[in-house]
Amino acid sequence: MGIKSRILIVDDSAAIRQQVLIVLSEAGYDVVQAFDGVDGVASIATNYGIKLVLCDVDMPRMGGLELLQQVRQQPRTAALPVVMLAAEAEQQAVQRAKENGAQGWMIKPFRPEALVATVEKLTQG
Repeated sequence: MGIKSRILIVDDSAAIRQQVLIVLSEAGYDVVQAFDGVDGVASIATNYGIKLVLCDVDMPRMGGLELLQQVRQQPRTAALPVVMLAAEAEQQAVQRAKENGAQGWMIKPFRPEALVATVEKLTQG
């Protein structure tokens, strides 16, 4: 089976990035990693073919909501699906993410099968 899609995981936790890498690699995805929003924006700019971004909300230098806003402002990436990852369901942050165009929200720790299902749903077509 070939590679399905390139996915970017942006999280300041190396353990979370590794968990996502393992789960999505086993499901046939090519995973690119970034350690914060600044690195994530740079990765999106230099890695053509990214089909989905999984992004932590709370990170140093640049958080997930700011990354989401920057992605939406660029014509090339305005329609790129972004799923926010957070340690808890903070309603205000969920609402802000939705207002800024996030396609989804996952609470960490997440179930591997839920992660794969979300990625598959948003990268089809």
